[in-house]
Amino acid sequence: MKENILVIGGTGKTGRKVAHKLSKNGHLVRVGSRSGSPAFDWHKPEYWSLALQGMDKVYITFQPDLAVPGALNAIEALTKQAKNANIKKIVLLSGKGEREAELCEQVIIHSGIDYTIIRASWFNQNFSESFFLEPILEGFVALPQADIKVPYVDTEDISDVAVEALLNDKHNSKIYQLTGSRSLTFKEVINEISETTGRDIAFTPIAISAYTNMMKQQEVPDDFIWLVEYLFTEVLGNPNNSEITNDIEHVLGRKPKDISEYIKETAATGIWNS
Repeated sequence: MKENILVIGGTGKTGRKVAHKLSKNGHLVRVGSRSGSPAFDWHKPEYWSLALQGMDKVYITFQPDLAVPGALNAIEALTKQAKNANIKKIVLLSGKGEREAELCEQVIIHSGIDYTIIRASWFNQNFSESFFLEPILEGFVALPQADIKVPYVDTEDISDVAVEALLNDKHNSKIYQLTGSRSLTFKEVINEISETTGRDIAFTPIAISAYTNMMKQQEVPDDFIWLVEYLFTEVLGNPNNSEITNDIEHVLGRKPKDISEYIKETAATGIWNS
């Protein structure tokens, strides 16, 4: 049965892949973005009902992160509108080990709407589509929490789980925690990117205070600095975040993509040689 599905954040790291895979399977997909039609803007709740109208299910990603101030109020307001629009199911992308994000999850869980919660570890794509890319291109990466191991997860796997959760009722009322199959430190990832690309990329550990000061000097917006500091301290500092799960294998019946495979595929695109 073909369904009408709103993908909020449908141009983002996971959303665009979810939208593509649903469309490929013949479902009617509405891309929820500021450039969509109708447009979806987290700062303009008065227009959300237009995006929800006629939809059966919703995939939600919140920008920049569910942990930021204001996210809880936005999720509460959207969930209320979703209920009024008779949305049958919500799949929410959340963050593994983010206590603030879990408050947003509770809003969905207690909404009376069928749901699946997807808690993802840090993305592989942070190294190619996000704030790690620029220092990699410059050949000098300085990051805090250098000794902490992270079980990076690929957005292809996240989007596959999201699509499966949207289309299959057996995932209703489930919370999945998605990770890769092994954990690496920042230095180990950067070294592997360096070896695969044949580029000399240096890695230096740095204190979180020095890192945030550096961002301030570069005139990075305060709300983004707050988020980065939160992610490096509260999230990476949470010992549970190094835990490796088998939820991807449980949902998809296959192993998650290894980060080495991601590095080889991404290196082949040339993005790290720009």
